[in-house]
Amino acid sequence: MFSSAWNFVKRHKRKFIFAGAVVGGVYFLGKYAQKMIRELQEKEATEYIAQARRQFHFESNQRTCNMTVLSMLPPLREAIVSQLNSESLTALLKTKPANKLEIWEDLKIISFTRTVVAVYSTCMLVVLLRVQLNIIGGYLYLDNSVGKNGTTPLAPPDVQQQYLSSIQHLLGDGLTELMTVVKKAVQNSLGGVSLKQSLSMLELEQQLSWIRAEVESGSERSLSWYMLADDENALADQACGLTENDIMTIKLLNETRDMLDSPDFSTVLNACLHRGFSRLLDNLAEFFRPPPGELLHLSAVSLPLAKIIPIINGQINTICSETPSHFVQDLLLNDQVKEFAANVYETFSAPQELQK
Repeated sequence: MFSSAWNFVKRHKRKFIFAGAVVGGVYFLGKYAQKMIRELQEKEATEYIAQARRQFHFESNQRTCNMTVLSMLPPLREAIVSQLNSESLTALLKTKPANKLEIWEDLKIISFTRTVVAVYSTCMLVVLLRVQLNIIGGYLYLDNSVGKNGTTPLAPPDVQQQYLSSIQHLLGDGLTELMTVVKKAVQNSLGGVSLKQSLSMLELEQQLSWIRAEVESGSERSLSWYMLADDENALADQACGLTENDIMTIKLLNETRDMLDSPDFSTVLNACLHRGFSRLLDNLAEFFRPPPGELLHLSAVSLPLAKIIPIINGQINTICSETPSHFVQDLLLNDQVKEFAANVYETFSAPQELQK
């Protein structure tokens, strides 16, 4: 019996060898496939966790952006009011001075100037902080990522403070220059309009459009100049003695300038300005509504310029409010702003080799 079985095996030896090879191959192939599937699942899980962590960090960074904007609006308002002080003119008018008409003319120019400046500077503040804090946020994400432990941080606290202090240009020299340009445009648009002349909402909107056109097209400087000085940073003027932190700060400022000069930034800033001036007109329209019971269209209602002046003069308190007003919320929740912020963060939170 055993001999016949052995003879059978010998006769079909090749077949048994082939079958064994096939079975063994299938076994090892199965093991290899299981290993590859397991590695793929682990890789997907790791990538998912990393993406979720990155998204959480980004959303936290946007909340920081919003809070920072709100905290900086009062200083911005104070900076505007201190240089365009309409309150002193209003108080002077109460004394019934001899040059009353002249003071009213000054009040007209200052009231429109500071409101228009408030819209521009608030929009600039929102988008500039979005750029700066998302650049910093991207680097902080890399600093806190697995594998960065023990290496030199890309954005240490001293660099963050030095870099973010550049926002003072917008609240200082940039704001002063913006006031000069806007005041000239207001003078050219409204200087010849009598205080007694009545304006409808449509005509008021046209006046603001003329002012905007001169500010945005009539100046040799782009709007980004008011946000970040275009001259060489003071740190770079030092021929020697630059620390690593100084060099990193200069790098961040140069990356910020590149962002401010990009077409995407211009698109987002223009979208904010459009929304900002639309919200301003919506606020002003509340004062042009006809009395209850009168069936008049809003365009048929007009007010003397002398009555419009105190209305527009008070708009700065709504625009630069430390509480989230509709004006500020429109800017912070703007879809284009949020998408742009996400793109900035994604760019600077990518591994360094991918940024080159």
